[in-house]
Amino acid sequence: MTMSSRAIVTVVASLLLSGSAFAQTAAPAAKPAPAATAAPASKMAPAPKAEKQHSAASIECSKEADAKGLHGKERKKFRSECKAKAKTAKPN
Repeated sequence: MTMSSRAIVTVVASLLLSGSAFAQTAAPAAKPAPAATAAPASKMAPAPKAEKQHSAASIECSKEADAKGLHGKERKKFRSECKAKAKTAKPN
């Protein structure tokens, strides 16, 4: 191997190995407070949904569906029927 080919191989190897060092990104900047942003509402990300409070009947029906090992459409149908029965059985 000649001296010039060794130099070329060394340069190519160093470029390939140093590429990963330049690929690293900087730490993300701190996010500004929501009130400080001036972006229009159409460009803002949607607000996270608040969790719904589940009724006692809904929770019980889910537990029964779990116990029966129901999944998918069968589970949805069972829970729907179970909650309907719980509503009608509930004294007003």
